[in-house]
Amino acid sequence: MIQKFIPTNRDQQYLFRPSIQDWLPEKHLARFIIDIVSQLNLQPLTETYAGKGFKGYHPEILISLLFYGYATGVFSSRKIEKATYDSVAFRFISANTHPDHDTIATFRKRFLQQLKPLFVEILMLAREMGLLKLGKVSLDGTEVKANASKHHALSWDHACKLEQQLKAEVDELIRLAEQADSEQISEVMDIPEELCRRQDRLEAIAQAKIKIEERAAQRYAQEQKEHEEKVAKRREKAESTGKKPRGPKPKPPTAGPRKNDQVNLTDEESRIMPSSDKGFVQVYNGQAAVDVDTMLIIKAHISQSPNDKREFTQTLASLNELPEELGKIEVMLTDAGHYSDANAASCMQSGMEPFIPPNRDKHSQPLVERFIDPAPLPENAEPIDKMRQKLKTVEGRKVYAERKSTVEPVFGIIKHVLGFWQFFLRGLEAVSGEWTLVSMAWNLKRMFSLNG
Repeated sequence: MIQKFIPTNRDQQYLFRPSIQDWLPEKHLARFIIDIVSQLNLQPLTETYAGKGFKGYHPEILISLLFYGYATGVFSSRKIEKATYDSVAFRFISANTHPDHDTIATFRKRFLQQLKPLFVEILMLAREMGLLKLGKVSLDGTEVKANASKHHALSWDHACKLEQQLKAEVDELIRLAEQADSEQISEVMDIPEELCRRQDRLEAIAQAKIKIEERAAQRYAQEQKEHEEKVAKRREKAESTGKKPRGPKPKPPTAGPRKNDQVNLTDEESRIMPSSDKGFVQVYNGQAAVDVDTMLIIKAHISQSPNDKREFTQTLASLNELPEELGKIEVMLTDAGHYSDANAASCMQSGMEPFIPPNRDKHSQPLVERFIDPAPLPENAEPIDKMRQKLKTVEGRKVYAERKSTVEPVFGIIKHVLGFWQFFLRGLEAVSGEWTLVSMAWNLKRMFSLNG
């Protein structure tokens, strides 16, 4: 029996010059990203090139490589360079050129802040394509590991103890150096080298203590402001009711560092935060507001605080700055971590209907409670009470349930599917730019999927 197979010949010469356009199918994410990038305003980037020396790669190619890399789980500049040789899609984007990893890494670090305005431009293109019109928005935060180990963190208490130990060792080394002629010193010990090493460590500890003291001063100023507001609110309530307020008086904050205050020696702007498995990790807090209908990220920023409640105001202000052409946000969905009376009130003042539960709901509520509305409130009830009541209704629970099917899947795909568990850059400004880059890459990937 004669077997029939497709003939293959790796030594076959092309009869005509091959075309890069033949490498990928018409509907491919790489083609889509190139098309979107070609419509973005890259003039602020191109104008920074002096035009002297060797010719550089056009920003359009480097941005497209970064977008496609982050959208497909290739984040390292070395891996992106390698992919321009190994991957047909990357070779297509780079037009069969091969920017080296240093060029890619330098471009990413240099232009991260200039890339941020492109975030809104991409959203505007999504609107023009008929993919995005704002209505309901879901807000949440997620911990993303910093490019630093928690084991390189130094607490105030440990820094003080280690400083005393090193100073004592320095004194001992100086004493040994002075007695080197009269006492036998081990040939293994190089006293000048040991002194230099300890002096370097003492200098690093001194810098770390300065950072901790600065953070403690900022915290004290914030806590003092909140304390004064609580005292004033308590006084106003006493004057309006003529009665002594219930509960203990607010305690004034204590100035100065606490023994558990820490700074990381690798990335001093990252923070140790509690994780879901009851441990602690060195992370940043990544915030994102996601459109419920499309799962597109419409606002993203990085925080150093583990408390999501404090991030609500910044996100709300950023949402109010979005172009009117994107539509009006009518409903805001968040979890209990963002709840406060002030946050709910500010959301209402912005014309958004808040769905912010004051407490975390228990799973598997009784069957009957899921289908019964609570007793109605009086007409003159406070807006906050009306919001709480609305969350207990059948329709309110149905609307709020959309939060878990929007923002949490976005975080899950970014981490588990794309593999972005950890930042590649260090420092708050660089990490903030990289989080924006991740968000734009996700939006491009999502727009490609929505576009069919």
